[in-house]
Amino acid sequence: MAYANLDVSGEGSGCLLWFNELVDIRVIENGQDLYVRMAASEFGQAGHNWNKAKTIIVISVVSTATLILGLAISLYIWKKKEWQKREGRTIGHPEQGYYQESKNEDIELPLFHLVAITKATDNFAINNKLGEGGFGPVYKFKNEVVCIAKLQHRNLVKLLGYCIQGEERMLIYEFMPNNNLDSFIFDQSQKMLLDWPKRFHIINGIARGLLYLHQDSRLRIIHRDLKGSNILLDYEMNPKILDFGLARIFGANERQANTKKVIGTYGYMSPEYAIEGLFSVKSDVFSFGVLVLEIAWRLYKEDRTRELIDEPIQNSRNILEVLHSIHVGLLCVQQRPEDRPNMASVVLLLGGEGALTHPKQPGFFIERNLLEAESTGSEVEQCSANMVSTTVVEAR
Repeated sequence: MAYANLDVSGEGSGCLLWFNELVDIRVIENGQDLYVRMAASEFGQAGHNWNKAKTIIVISVVSTATLILGLAISLYIWKKKEWQKREGRTIGHPEQGYYQESKNEDIELPLFHLVAITKATDNFAINNKLGEGGFGPVYKFKNEVVCIAKLQHRNLVKLLGYCIQGEERMLIYEFMPNNNLDSFIFDQSQKMLLDWPKRFHIINGIARGLLYLHQDSRLRIIHRDLKGSNILLDYEMNPKILDFGLARIFGANERQANTKKVIGTYGYMSPEYAIEGLFSVKSDVFSFGVLVLEIAWRLYKEDRTRELIDEPIQNSRNILEVLHSIHVGLLCVQQRPEDRPNMASVVLLLGGEGALTHPKQPGFFIERNLLEAESTGSEVEQCSANMVSTTVVEAR
């Protein structure tokens, strides 16, 4: 029935045999093998039972693990949806779908919580407010994020992140302590702080920012709403172009586009855009010219250009540079787009390189042009909030 080694202590030899029942079996301290006889049929059945047991164990473990994993995933999805509902970012909601779209478009921007923004602004206290604007429809908000998130230039406002919660949609920009350009040039006390070197520095910064948008960035972008209130000033009075909600991205070979829905700010619009809905880089050049000048044409024609100069810079030692900049501005606001220089030429001209040609009459968008646009069926809409109501428009 069984056998074992007779040498328990390791000093002897031989075998110990059992013929019937296994009796007189003892436990050895260091252990010893005992060989027991079994029928072949019993051995096969035992192996089969063990394999079957192993299979059952494996299936049970896998099934249990799969069930636990499925429950965990379901719980995660449920909690995520509940969190999105609380945060007002439920995917598929017509007002809030941008959150998922921005992820699909791989926009690497931080998503700020409304609570953090409220705390940082002292519950949007009025003394922390630099200004305001309207995003309009969701597409305008989305357009601004897509444009500015891919742009990096010292003369463009840096977008730090965004917030979407309920009906609130906010863009978080870097802080600009000196407000916007309008608050200086149209305020009698503030404009006294802008001597000519500061103004020329601002003009050059805006020009270089536009040159980047039109030529040097990965995307060719037409701003379409360049004006003083969309130029912010940092601690050192460096200008930063803001508000890309109306901007349009051009393809590599695209030079001009057409729209029936004219949007922007009257007075800064180029004539071809205001009347025909045609816009190009030259549309921004026109707006830049108005921004530089804010003047009337008759003073130049009557050779009274010095009267265009604000009091703080009338006695500037750089008066020739002032007049030179005015000349460049007049070249930018000419009626025909092909007569206007591009921003690369503008930057060179401001730097004193290249010959100045005689500017032709500026193109002003006035009331009769608005009537003409209405008669041709073009839709004209003023979407940008600049706190000015306009019927008859000419340069300031």
